[in-house]
Amino acid sequence: MKPPPASPAATRAAPHPVHPSLAELVALEAAVTGLSFGSRQPLNSVLAGAHGSRLRGRGLDFSELRRYVAGDDLRQLDLRASLRYGKPYVRSYTEERDRPALIVVDQRMTMYFGSVRAFKCAVAARLAALAAWMALRAGDRVGGVVFDDDGQKVFKPLRSRDRVQALLAEVVRANGALAADRPDRPAMTGLNAALRAALALAPHDSLVCVVSDFAGADAETLRTLRLLALHNDVVGMLVFDPMAQDIPRRGRLVVTQGELQLDIAVGRHHERQPLADFFSGRLREVADLLRRSRVPLMTMDTVQDESAQLRRELGRQAAGGRT
Repeated sequence: MKPPPASPAATRAAPHPVHPSLAELVALEAAVTGLSFGSRQPLNSVLAGAHGSRLRGRGLDFSELRRYVAGDDLRQLDLRASLRYGKPYVRSYTEERDRPALIVVDQRMTMYFGSVRAFKCAVAARLAALAAWMALRAGDRVGGVVFDDDGQKVFKPLRSRDRVQALLAEVVRANGALAADRPDRPAMTGLNAALRAALALAPHDSLVCVVSDFAGADAETLRTLRLLALHNDVVGMLVFDPMAQDIPRRGRLVVTQGELQLDIAVGRHHERQPLADFFSGRLREVADLLRRSRVPLMTMDTVQDESAQLRRELGRQAAGGRT
């Protein structure tokens, strides 16, 4: 007797821990059903609290200047036109049919690390794909910035599946170039250059999703994020490895920064504890920087499934979530 045919879920290849394929990232479109950056969020959502209960959503296009009629919103009263014509005039608007969505994706060597399920670079690639498909399904134009240690590639927003696939193909290319023998450069300029490129593409009313470990974040990062968030919706997805919060109690770790490498025996408390304090402190510094820039923060680890984490961070749990 022949065994029953395997289900599609059973035959689908497991997510690659380091180098996701383009086919894998394209297939993630099916995982974004029910997810949205712009919908009303539950009170425990990452977009609630100090940042308000929802994103700005699409902007408004000026439609016409017309005479006031009873029931019009007095906040739309145009004082100049009313004084000029001697009668009250209001400005009317129509909602934009789409808005630009920019996905800023980090594929530097600082992302080439993972201690459990996947490397940070692979998690970032899958989160970028989920964000891009969410935006396209919402009818928005999708573009972005993919950056690594050698530079960046910019994609102007278009409402097109081809544009999303081109963006994801560049993510796959940059991800595939990461390797253990590739020089690890100090992460000082790449993040800020990518944010400046996003700022040039997103003057106002855009959604900007930054997927990174935010290595090298500094005062300039804070200034640029604030400029971005002034007229746009900005969401930060901070990708981290659990080792940043829980250093192993035995064995050895090789820690690199540029060309400097340190071999540390983590079994010794006096060596493990300063390292644990440094990593956990650095994570707190990045989270604090994002909060000071008034950018909603989503923390994404390398252990759990990316779509499940995104669903949780958006407050879309099946129990109690409202749309």
